Amino acid sequence: MIDYLVAMYPWLKAGHIISVISWMAGIFYLPRLFVHHSEKVEVYSQTDRLFSMMESKLLKVIMTPAMFATWGFGLSLAVIPGVLDWSDVWPWVKLISIIAMTWFHFWLAKRQRGFELGDNQLTGKTYRIMNEVPTVLLLAIVIMVVVRPF
Repeated sequence: MIDYLVAMYPWLKAGHIISVISWMAGIFYLPRLFVHHSEKVEVYSQTDRLFSMMESKLLKVIMTPAMFATWGFGLSLAVIPGVLDWSDVWPWVKLISIIAMTWFHFWLAKRQRGFELGDNQLTGKTYRIMNEVPTVLLLAIVIMVVVRPF
C-alpha cells in the first residue's frame, strides 16, 4: 500500500491543493454572506430564504466535501514515508491549525443552521471579526509547510 501511495504522491498532492483551495474559498465567502444576511435581510422574507439556500449549498455542496477531501488527501500524504518528520515542530503546528480550521467549519455550519431556522444570534460585526480566523490559520499553515521554521 505504501508503494502505491509513493507512486501516487504527485496526484495526492495535486488533489490536496485543489481541495484546500475549494475549502478555503468557501471558508472565506460564507462569513461574508452571513455579514450581509444579518445586516440587510429581514427574517422569513424571500431574500432570507434565498440567502439561506445559497449558504446551505455553499456549505453542503462545496465546503464540506472539500474539507473531507482535504483531510483524505492530507492524511494519505502524511503516511508516506519521508514526507513528514513528526519530531519537528512544524507538522504539529500545522495539524493544530488544521484542527482549528475544521472547528471553524463546523462553527460556520452551526451559524448557517441558525439562519435557516430564523434564529441568528450574532451581528454582522461578529461575522466580520470571525472572518479573520481562517486568514490567521491559513498564514500559519502555509508558513509551516513552505518555510518550516521549526
